[in-house]
Amino acid sequence: MDSVLNIAHRGASGYCPENTIAAFERSIELGADAIETDVQMTKDGHLVLIHDESLKRTTGSAQWVQHITLEQLKALDAGSWFDRSFHGERVPTLEELFEIAKRHPVQLNLELKNGVVLYPGIEEAVIRAIRQYGLSDRIIISSFNHYSLVECKRLAPEIRTGALYMEGLYQPWEYAQRIGADALHPFHYAVMPEWVKEAKARGIAYHPFTVNDPEQMKRLIDAGVAGMITDYPDRLAALLLNKEAKE
Repeated sequence: MDSVLNIAHRGASGYCPENTIAAFERSIELGADAIETDVQMTKDGHLVLIHDESLKRTTGSAQWVQHITLEQLKALDAGSWFDRSFHGERVPTLEELFEIAKRHPVQLNLELKNGVVLYPGIEEAVIRAIRQYGLSDRIIISSFNHYSLVECKRLAPEIRTGALYMEGLYQPWEYAQRIGADALHPFHYAVMPEWVKEAKARGIAYHPFTVNDPEQMKRLIDAGVAGMITDYPDRLAALLLNKEAKE
C-alpha cells in the first residue's frame, strides 16, 4: 500500500478548539503526518491562523480579523467556545506553527483564506515566512481562490500548491496542470477511483477533505488517494496501521 498522508484539519479539531496550538500539538500526538490550517492577516499585517473572517464563532468578538491588530486579537479567548478546559487558548500566528514544525517532522497545509477578504500581498507574506523558516519542502499552499494559487506558483515554483473545490470539476487533473497545481483538494464525495488513477498518472495527488467517517476513509484509501484531511487523525492512523498489518 502506498503511504497515505494523514492531514489534521485545523489540527485535531474533533478534540480541541480548531486552529489553536492545543489542536496542532494534539494532532501530532494522534498520528498526523501533516497539519492543515487557515491563514488570514490582521490589520497590522500579521499572518494568523483562523478559519472564519469574523471572530464571532470562535472568540465571541463581533469584529473581523482584517479590522483588528495582532495585540487586540491575542487578547481574545479562542478556546472556551469549544470547552471551558481550553480557556485561554489564543489565535496563533503562522510563526508559532512554524516553531512547532521545527520540533516535529510534520508537513503543513496552509489554506489562504482570501476569497471573501482578498488580503493584498498575502501570497508574498506567506512565502517570505516559509522561506525564512526553511520549510519550502514541507508546505502545501491551498486555496479556493485559484488565482492566488497561480500567483503563489509564480512567486515560488518550489512550493507545492493544492486546488480546493467542492464538486463538478470536469477532468480536474487537466485543470490542475493548467494552473500549475501539484494536488487536488476536493470535497471527499467528489472523488472516484478512476479519477485518482488519471490524476496520479499525471503526477497530481488527491487530498480530499473533510473525511471523518471510517467507512469513507476506507473507500478513499482503496481508491488510492495520496492523503486525506480529517478532524480525527487518530481514526485514519488506526485504519492505516490495521491495513498495513494485514498486507
